[in-house]
Amino acid sequence: MKNTFGHNYSVTIFGESHGEAIGCVIDGLAPGIKLDMDFIASVMEKRKAKGRISTQRKEADELHIVSGYFNGHTTGTPLTILIENTNTRSHDYEKTKYRLRPSHADYTANEKYMGWQDHRGGGHFSGRITAPLVAAGAIAMQVLKEKGILIGSHIQKSRTIEDIPFSENIEELQKQMERVNTMDFAVLDDTAAADMKAMIEEAANEGDSVGGILESCILNVPAGLGEPFFDSLESTLSHLLFSVPAVKGIEFGLGFGFSDVYGSEANDPITYDKGFHTATNNNGGINGGISNGMPIRIRTVIKPTASIYKEQNTVDLKTHEAVKLQIQGRHDPAIIHRARIVVDSVLAIGILDQLMERSATLTMK
Repeated sequence: MKNTFGHNYSVTIFGESHGEAIGCVIDGLAPGIKLDMDFIASVMEKRKAKGRISTQRKEADELHIVSGYFNGHTTGTPLTILIENTNTRSHDYEKTKYRLRPSHADYTANEKYMGWQDHRGGGHFSGRITAPLVAAGAIAMQVLKEKGILIGSHIQKSRTIEDIPFSENIEELQKQMERVNTMDFAVLDDTAAADMKAMIEEAANEGDSVGGILESCILNVPAGLGEPFFDSLESTLSHLLFSVPAVKGIEFGLGFGFSDVYGSEANDPITYDKGFHTATNNNGGINGGISNGMPIRIRTVIKPTASIYKEQNTVDLKTHEAVKLQIQGRHDPAIIHRARIVVDSVLAIGILDQLMERSATLTMK
């Protein structure tokens, strides 16, 4: 049973949705890094629930760093972050304790932990546990930012409403990424943003939920990150992305679109201008599992929030009888706008881990 990722930038997450606190332990940070707490707080802010399109559970998500940090700098020892849970309503889950919620981890958690798991609010499987993941990602983003590496995502699509795609022009792309990184609801087209919010509110009014697609990009990643097979850059980033609750699909570059074209259309012609580049970027900045220096492009599918207020059919865990379920509690009618910063965070963790691996290799030359 493992809750740790990373060989170099190692992150362990812990806690349950309605427990006393959640948090993470980060190992591998060099000593002497001055943490920008304002930047980290701004990243955490993007994950918070806001308005009618999110859950009404509001948490301050203040970070308490209890080890590995002294006089404003990292010490090089494991850095431990605690985030208190201050707004729980555990009684909402007692009436339906044994009624398995469709598309949740209730049944699989019971099989994994043999009935000893904390079921309240989804326990360790809750999206609440992404808060410490974002904290670890924010620290990784700060380190990467100093290396000139920029990460950004926007809501490309929510149900039937689509946003403007990220530009193929790198200068315009960087401007778009810098813009979405200032937004709580990361959509480039203002009209599309308004339509998406209205659609999410309508779903909430009907006791339902919606999902969508996030388009992400990572700029200025040096060529050479990743391994040919089991620790390829794609498999590393996919490993992390599929660890985010509600992620059900990932594609790099043209992705599933490769099925529609000839090899002559899919291949990226190679050019040279003060370094190697490709004229197109169908492969999304990765060849042979290794970064090629072009922007890394990823699309991630977020399923509709599983917690809906409509009556559903299920089974009682104890009696095995067919029963009806109508959930209680406070739930998001959509999580895609909050998942955006979680996706950015895990991408930062993965890139930093691979960058540290590459740096260690280069020192042996």
